[in-house]
Amino acid sequence: MRSWLPSANAADTDFPVQNLPYGVFSHGSDAPRCGVAIGDRVLDLAALEADKLLPTGKTHVFSEPALNAFMELGSDVWAEVRARLTDLLREGGDGAVRQKEGRYLHPLSAVTLHLPFRVSEYTDFYAGKQHAFNVGTMFRGPENALPPNWLHIPIGYNGRASSVVVSGTDFHRPRGQLKTPDQGEPDFGPSKRLDIELEMGAVVGTGSHFGKPVTVAEADEMIFGYVLLNDWSARDIQAWEYQPLGPFQGKAFCTTISPWVVTKAALEPFRTQTPERERKLLPYLEEPGPMLYRIDLEVALTPAGATEETVISRTNYDTMYYSAAQQLAHHSSSGCPMRTGDLLGSGTISGETPDSYGSLLEMSWGGKTPLELPGGVTRSFLEDGDRVTLRGHAQGKGYRIGFGDCTGRVLPART
Repeated sequence: MRSWLPSANAADTDFPVQNLPYGVFSHGSDAPRCGVAIGDRVLDLAALEADKLLPTGKTHVFSEPALNAFMELGSDVWAEVRARLTDLLREGGDGAVRQKEGRYLHPLSAVTLHLPFRVSEYTDFYAGKQHAFNVGTMFRGPENALPPNWLHIPIGYNGRASSVVVSGTDFHRPRGQLKTPDQGEPDFGPSKRLDIELEMGAVVGTGSHFGKPVTVAEADEMIFGYVLLNDWSARDIQAWEYQPLGPFQGKAFCTTISPWVVTKAALEPFRTQTPERERKLLPYLEEPGPMLYRIDLEVALTPAGATEETVISRTNYDTMYYSAAQQLAHHSSSGCPMRTGDLLGSGTISGETPDSYGSLLEMSWGGKTPLELPGGVTRSFLEDGDRVTLRGHAQGKGYRIGFGDCTGRVLPART
């Protein structure tokens, strides 16, 4: 399938007509509203809605500065709107948008992208086996690397929705309590071991009821789409605080997501199975079919003062041990209600070799083997002024489903 918009047919575009990811944008002095990325343009869904060209069944869904009102309508409406948008943008389809291209389409280069949905709650998981093994090996040795429950349960913790930001948002290096092994007492100051975590984020479209668990199949139906996610981590703050209840301030300062939510429907051709289980899972976590996706991922680092980035890691989402649907089902298993706009971080995604690890902690093995970058620059952890960009796409035949850049830059700690 091709689009009548030439840029949507380019082999290297993240946004062909097969994708149609949702986001929120503003143009000039106009208020933020919902849009869809197509080629090098953004399609104004609020304008289409005002002209009654979309089957949402109600008004003022896409004129909102967040996708939540649309996501609440459920999977049947999601499918109807996707089919309508495809017809409006495909070659040989309805020509309504093409006839009024100036009203409905804006250059991506001329708009500002905003956080695509209101984040209700944020939960981060620890579901990448290689990452869990690597980190456990550093601190406990390979024989005790995985916690006893790891092969039975998707481990997670509640994060901070208030510090989830859209790609392109700079943030200040966090300050906190720090204590090295040779210190008698902790002190307070800027983190010296600031890190990244390469993750995918699942966006919950429809919620569940208080006291009612959902199955893995139901959980999969509830997921609206996926974003790239960088769960920035202050490893030294985290190391002092995390026993016995897990991360707190070491994770709470910033989480960056990509501006476009790629729908589950767009990723459907790329479904794949989770790995073979080393221990049989309890029935409530068993999957009725393939629940993971083949998505190529990369991490690029632009050191402070540099003009060119260096790709420091490449891996794939299909390495995860637990799928987002399993994580969501487990989250609800106690009766915890899920809400429209909940965000689930996958956990760090690492492959089997250092050039496929998803954190600097692993790449530098705790700082013992710094990364060597062009120009004689080295990095064990992030320095002020460093910029990190995550990218990802699922490769089809003649097209790819991309997420756009997920980028953030470290500013000096506030005094």
